[in-house]
Amino acid sequence: MKAIIDFVNRFGTSLELDESLIVEKQGRFFLLNPKLKKSVSKDFFYAGTYLGKVKREVFFPSFNLLTMIAQKREANKTMIDDRTEWLFIVGRDIFKQGIIEVTGSRKKGAHTLVVNQHNECLGFGRILNDLGEKFNMRQVVVKNISDIGDFLRRERPLKD
Repeated sequence: MKAIIDFVNRFGTSLELDESLIVEKQGRFFLLNPKLKKSVSKDFFYAGTYLGKVKREVFFPSFNLLTMIAQKREANKTMIDDRTEWLFIVGRDIFKQGIIEVTGSRKKGAHTLVVNQHNECLGFGRILNDLGEKFNMRQVVVKNISDIGDFLRRERPLKD
């Protein structure tokens, strides 16, 4: 549970999750409702809402968790335009010119959720340059850490 709390805190917010409804299985965390919690067996594969996993002491969030964080008004968020949205979900970093609005921290090193104009979470990144400063509009300002296109890129067929 500490891994989830620490991860959420990186975005300048917190989530009120009932710890008694969070189940950890082999480093994977699931949020269950009370009825499901009573009926789930110890050897389940998947149950409830998947929150993420810990691998080698690093927490990897699910997009369910990122979406929950993005719903918090005070969370660090960077809203991007349509063109930048497409570039981000194919793995690219974000240039200053593609940013529409920033909520929360604008400081170098802060983590930020990347959202489109409909406030849909596309992933997250790390701010490379203070977003309040004036600098080249064609400079990368948010480094892509994880995006919704990652799953599709991992599913590419292997070449013979």
